[in-house]
Amino acid sequence: MKYIEALHENMHVSDIYLCRSRQMLLTKNGKEYGSLVLQDKTGTVDAKIWDPGNPGIEEFSALDYVYVDADVTSFNNALQLNIRRIRKAGEDEYNPEDYLPVSSKNIDGMYAELLGEIKSVKEEHLNKLLCSFFVEDAKFIKEFRFSSAAKNIHHGYVGGLLEHTLSVTKLCEYYCSTYPGLNHDLLITAAICHDIGKTRELSPFPANDYTDEGQLLGHIVMGCEMIGERIKNIPGFPEKKATELKHCILSHHGEYEFGSPKKPALIEAMALNFADNTDAKMEIFRELLDAAGTNDGWLGFNRLMESNVRKTSE
Repeated sequence: MKYIEALHENMHVSDIYLCRSRQMLLTKNGKEYGSLVLQDKTGTVDAKIWDPGNPGIEEFSALDYVYVDADVTSFNNALQLNIRRIRKAGEDEYNPEDYLPVSSKNIDGMYAELLGEIKSVKEEHLNKLLCSFFVEDAKFIKEFRFSSAAKNIHHGYVGGLLEHTLSVTKLCEYYCSTYPGLNHDLLITAAICHDIGKTRELSPFPANDYTDEGQLLGHIVMGCEMIGERIKNIPGFPEKKATELKHCILSHHGEYEFGSPKKPALIEAMALNFADNTDAKMEIFRELLDAAGTNDGWLGFNRLMESNVRKTSE
């Protein structure tokens, strides 16, 4: 397979890519043409169908895997594919892992670590709650392992939600070892569950886009609802503990302007907010530096960092 990162001008490609988007547009002369964005796990490339009436242009839709026969050209200093033929690919012709961004860390290994964290939670009701999601619910487990942590801000790849959750949980373990006043079992349960609503907020790959429920409610409220539903099925779950756990979930973004329904009122809620913010910001910065490639200069103002940023000198 010719990955997009390896394409260069004047190359000819006959391969399969994911059609990320498709539009039919008009040239200045009123002639119809197709404008596509094709994707694999290494990136995206703009593509054009200048002759949509050509018999080699078969039916396909956005988010289909498509076989393309095309020439690589350059337009405005960016590569572009000039498509001669295109068709929808058969399911036996491609491996989805070649087309989706995937965590660089081993998903099975990360999940085993997360299960180890669940075993560390000794309070029976909290442990039962965690097991109901992460041990007993095969459908949830599959969705959680495959989900991203965001559409495009941080950890926006397969396994991203698991990677982010494990990092936040490890930070919370450090806080517990350093600040004895923290309730370990409450904080670790909140850390593991804090973003479970993202399994419903975002649609599965390859779309990885906001669902209607996600747009209207958001993952914080949805996650709190999911926890409430499970707690109802655990006999004798202490009401006060349930309320404290829900508060940690509802306040983990810390500030109202960041979408948090509540501000932290418990020390565990504050610790979770710090851990979540730390991991998200560090990943955003890491992805920003990776995208810079060999550029060692200033990278410009970043809205999320609220600062002009650059790489550290060697």
